[in-house]
Amino acid sequence: MNTIPTPKDDLEQIIVSARRLGVEIDQEEALQWLAAMAVTQSDEVTLDTRHGVYGQKISMLDFSPEELNYFREIGKIVEIPDRPGQVETALALSGSAAQSKIQSFPGDCDFFERVNLKTATRAEASQLMSEVIREKILSTARGKTFRFMEAKFGSYPFSGKRDGIEFKKGGSVSWNLDEVEKGKLWVEDETGKAQALTWSEVANDPGWTKLDWVVAHPPKRNLANASNNLDVTWESPDGEIVPLDGQLDPYFQEVYLDAESIPLFSKLAKHVAADALDGYLAQLEKEVKKYTGDHPNYGKAAKRMYNVFRLSGRYAEAVYLRELFDEPATLLYQIASTFRTVDEASQDGSEMDQSIIFEQLDQLIQKVLQTLPAEEQTDMVQRLLRFHALLAITDSNTHRLEEVGSAQAEVMEAVNTYFYDRLTGLPSIKTYIEDLRTD
Repeated sequence: MNTIPTPKDDLEQIIVSARRLGVEIDQEEALQWLAAMAVTQSDEVTLDTRHGVYGQKISMLDFSPEELNYFREIGKIVEIPDRPGQVETALALSGSAAQSKIQSFPGDCDFFERVNLKTATRAEASQLMSEVIREKILSTARGKTFRFMEAKFGSYPFSGKRDGIEFKKGGSVSWNLDEVEKGKLWVEDETGKAQALTWSEVANDPGWTKLDWVVAHPPKRNLANASNNLDVTWESPDGEIVPLDGQLDPYFQEVYLDAESIPLFSKLAKHVAADALDGYLAQLEKEVKKYTGDHPNYGKAAKRMYNVFRLSGRYAEAVYLRELFDEPATLLYQIASTFRTVDEASQDGSEMDQSIIFEQLDQLIQKVLQTLPAEEQTDMVQRLLRFHALLAITDSNTHRLEEVGSAQAEVMEAVNTYFYDRLTGLPSIKTYIEDLRTD
């Protein structure tokens, strides 16, 4: 008689395949996670009363509060503050920062913030949004432990070119600090005529809104790229909730940092579309297809596949990916991110403590020596030492830029090879990738 495989049977098959690929899975820990997933609904929200954090229960299973204070300190730099009666917010961790229990070497420090604006009209909400975001940027432009890098705010009202590079109508507008301070930037329209875009004008069609900093907040003094993705809504006088970018984001990957924001979260969650999970999974699979295509990034593909698998019931594959993120070789992913972070922190105009920058490279060299196999250490340590030397030369910007580009390319090639071999080495994941490509 044929029997239906149980989750435990699926897990045992995954464990056998994983061992063949050199990946060790803790079976007891995996079974505990599977048991927790079996009794969890995809939209169930839970509160950790001890630590004052909350989120979707599936997301909370991957979160460790070990570095919660550190994340909250960085949150003070990146968050949009409340304004009584006008602005109410809910700040959360997202990405690998929200999966600190399984992501041993996270690349960046990503935040997500719900920002609800209470005004008489939508137009007033758009202008209030432009005001509070610009005020946040200017108040955190530069300091000893942070430096603002870029804002994504507004949509291009026409197609054209900017600094010789084409952009499409509706695309996100990027702003550096100088442009934010001036409240204006210049582009060319399709006829080649110079056109000014102002900060207040693009606020009427904000599109994707994201703010980026480099931070090195005490007490850890670790450098990191910190981003804050904003989901901004307008609450009308009669209580209607209107997303200013046209879509209210779901809550399948966030860990919210302050229990006092639960009332706002609850109010907004009621307006999330009933088919939000289907849309979220479709978007993730679109990204998986992109990152396994002509210009692959199998590390990013793996992170998105994990979210697909854990939310669509493919728990055995999710267990395998959880373990993959904890393997020593994933340190390479963090190294690639660190090259960019250190370079941005040390650019002209930075007020960041230079000793922190050198400490970061020293710590990374120690991690390489402690974590990577001996045959992989030499080239990576030489790269880091060469970069360390270039940072000490004040007029080495051109050479440093070349070194950063070269180093990132080399490291990402190693990351791609590592993840490609282990993703395609598991038959079920290999089939999943192939099916997406032919879809």
